[in-house]
Amino acid sequence: MQAHENSKSGMADHRMDLEPPLRTRSGRIATTFTALAMLVATAGLGCASTPRVDAPTVRSGATTTAVDQQALTPNAALTRLQEGNQRFRSDAMIPRDYRAQVKGTATDQHPFASVLTCIDSRTTPEFLFDQGIGDLFVPRVAGNLVDPEVLGGLEFASKVKGSRLIVVLGHTHCGAIKGACDNVELGNLTSVIAELTPAVNATTNVSGERSSHNEAFVHAVTETNVRLGVAEIRERSPILAELEAAGKVKVVGAMYDIETGAVTFMD
Repeated sequence: MQAHENSKSGMADHRMDLEPPLRTRSGRIATTFTALAMLVATAGLGCASTPRVDAPTVRSGATTTAVDQQALTPNAALTRLQEGNQRFRSDAMIPRDYRAQVKGTATDQHPFASVLTCIDSRTTPEFLFDQGIGDLFVPRVAGNLVDPEVLGGLEFASKVKGSRLIVVLGHTHCGAIKGACDNVELGNLTSVIAELTPAVNATTNVSGERSSHNEAFVHAVTETNVRLGVAEIRERSPILAELEAAGKVKVVGAMYDIETGAVTFMD
């Protein structure tokens, strides 16, 4: 959503230092070619399992394959996003043949991660993490809210299609969060604001005005909202909670800075 223009003063002291909220929002339901080479190399030796790699470095523009996805651990998937964001920030993004990727994913897809983010035009995960067609599942909704439809999509992505990582991605200067801070009412947006209000109420460690005029407060509420989203995924989806407990999926929160291009992952 379009952000209001506010100064950034006072934000630094409040970045990523919130205590995780104790409750979720009440009432809401809520390629590596290395892996392929290893598989081919071991096939003739009778190996039945696909090698697991912890930190692959992607150097090509190829789309994630089933072999790539199965070889990734959740931590390796996270590393892949971190490396991609570093390339995005340093203007070293991987060249991709999108026509070839369209053809390569025409009959199936094997994304290695799911990124739930806002509808804001500046927060496109495929760009921020330097990924191509078929690499990511990307549900998008104002304020990166976790609703039943989003949960169903994430369950499909991880349980059915094998995605290894779920990221709840908030961003600085979020218009939806600012609307929630000001208790805005506007058509159907009013119901969205209501869903974000618990994050506003749970943010108590920032001094000053509790409105969109206080950029430090807005940032803190955005982080709180991300943490609530992560907690809701675990609480409202037994399927995803079970996958995470088994080490097959990892659920993390993150913040994107629209001024620097940097994504910071939360603990």
